[in-house]
Amino acid sequence: MPHVPYILWYAIPGFVLLLVVEAVLAARMRLELYELSDTAASLSMGIGMMLIGLATKPPIFLLYAFLNRFALFHLGYAWWVWPLAFVADEFSYYWFHRTSHECRLFWASHVVHHSSQRYNLGTALRQSWTGSITGWIFWLWMPLVGFRPAMIMTMQAVSLIYQYWIHTELIRSVGPLEGILNTPSHHRVHHGSNAQYIDRNHGGTLIIWDRMFGSFEPENEKVAYGLTKNIHTYNPLRIAFHEWVDMVRDVAHARGWRERWMYVFGEPGWKPKECVQAKTRAAAAGDQA
Repeated sequence: MPHVPYILWYAIPGFVLLLVVEAVLAARMRLELYELSDTAASLSMGIGMMLIGLATKPPIFLLYAFLNRFALFHLGYAWWVWPLAFVADEFSYYWFHRTSHECRLFWASHVVHHSSQRYNLGTALRQSWTGSITGWIFWLWMPLVGFRPAMIMTMQAVSLIYQYWIHTELIRSVGPLEGILNTPSHHRVHHGSNAQYIDRNHGGTLIIWDRMFGSFEPENEKVAYGLTKNIHTYNPLRIAFHEWVDMVRDVAHARGWRERWMYVFGEPGWKPKECVQAKTRAAAAGDQA
């Protein structure tokens, strides 16, 4: 089954078709969901991710295959293993996604997906070019338990394909399924820069992990899309690497190893206490003036 991990390529025609349908519907409803430069940037990021995947997926597959030689169980491809693999992948994805919001090293890649101030099916294609550097770590336990590498990468692809359709404002609710599945409503919250929406709803296909681990937030007020500090560019290179550049600059100017560690492994936006205090004093002085 060596070609199964590349099934994402077969979904591309469907992605394009649904994007066109959404754009046409939005135009007829007079909704400003799309902007040409923004969509072009998102498509550029998606194409780049797919091409880079041609080089990064084979070595990751080989690593999973190597680890699978030491598996605790030999699960094979029996029908009952596939549902287990689905749940295991969803669990791994949740923690990967959550960590990508709580640790700057991972956020440097994931910030790409949140950099658009619009929310549409084009935004779903705005993917990182560097995510494969660290993301595979969260799935290492699966081949060691006994899941076959092709099965793992198939489940990863299925999750990404599912998540495409939830990047839309045209579907407001899916009824009772909102309690189990990750839906457009839940994922709109995830893309929000509103204070109560930041770092919420990290699920892939399922929303149950967010409900279990306290990161769930329902959609209440109107979502403000984008970052808390938007980058205002359509340049794919800037979109792909701006946070990496900022992180390297922060590390270069850090005072000591603790600051260097925190600039890489701390939460995104972390600053030394002295800097925070200085900004607070400056803001207070400005208010008094």
